[in-house]
Amino acid sequence: MTPHSPIVLDIAGTTLNADDRRRIEHPLTGGLILFARNWVDRQQLVELTSAVKSIRPDLLICVDHEGGRVQRFRTDGFTHLPPMRMLGDMWMHDGKRGAGDGALTATDAATATGYVLGAELRACGVDLSFTPVLDLDYGASSVISDRAFHRDARVATLLAKSLMHGLLAAGMHNCGKHYPGHGFVKADSHVDVPIDKRSLKAILADDAKPYEWLSTSLTSVMPAHVIYPQVDSMPAGFSPRWLKDILRLQLGFTGAVFSDDLSMEGARRINGTAVTYTEAAAVALNAGCDMVLLCNQSADGGQAVDELLDGLHAAERAGHWQSDPDSEARRIDLLPQSAPFTWEDLMHLPAYQRALERLP
Repeated sequence: MTPHSPIVLDIAGTTLNADDRRRIEHPLTGGLILFARNWVDRQQLVELTSAVKSIRPDLLICVDHEGGRVQRFRTDGFTHLPPMRMLGDMWMHDGKRGAGDGALTATDAATATGYVLGAELRACGVDLSFTPVLDLDYGASSVISDRAFHRDARVATLLAKSLMHGLLAAGMHNCGKHYPGHGFVKADSHVDVPIDKRSLKAILADDAKPYEWLSTSLTSVMPAHVIYPQVDSMPAGFSPRWLKDILRLQLGFTGAVFSDDLSMEGARRINGTAVTYTEAAAVALNAGCDMVLLCNQSADGGQAVDELLDGLHAAERAGHWQSDPDSEARRIDLLPQSAPFTWEDLMHLPAYQRALERLP
């Protein structure tokens, strides 16, 4: 069996079918990402995550659950979390209420947001949310916009760190995205191949600063499907320059690196050439990603998921990529180390009740 399980896949429905179970058992499967289509209510979600863990206790169950418009579970008691821009707006009220306390109030609200986010997900069996967004809000990107904390990298960093503190208190790790920054470009990498023509010096001095300032507290990072041609012709998630040289060696990051979704348009062409999911995954892993995501490909029977599992296994045997025990250790490190509260116990927990009071 391979010592490295790098693929994060999805499932079609609200329960596991035979194909889901087979794919979860595959040695290359290391994670599962959930979407709103996988949700009915809390009981169903707990039953689903329990079924997954009964097959693979080490599988990392993930979700994009940031707050605002990116929140997969919104009913049956889940708190509606604010968009991150609201926390940045709170920061900017510093001094306008007579006490100069806007920034401090915002950081506490960010911690409360992280705690509520992490505790509610963990009570339902979810291990990791891909948050916080560290992109800066230049006002140009419709796909980022209010998902970002602020335009100022210093404000974004401190609010993100506060949110990460709340996640940590809930027993959940974090994932900063989209390295080195997606906020400057207008194009949406879900449907286009964004190109950011700025210099490396300009990017490192601004957009990438949160990754430097959070290098000791970020536990995982997701790079952008954006090309920065003055640095590399490859999108950041496929670039050894961005991942190995700059992120790990220059910025000192030691945690796990996830690719963004390989089905997004920004990942479908590398150096102008159309690539298969297997080819894209191998390039990403060789570039420095520890795990690769393939999302929204199971609804039609999952042929693309099977092709990636089988194709990456064949690519490994052919020597096109190598299993990495260090990558596997970084994956395992993202699993929670403490037992979660049940939902009923969480509702009576003073720390949770106080966090609810401090939400913006």
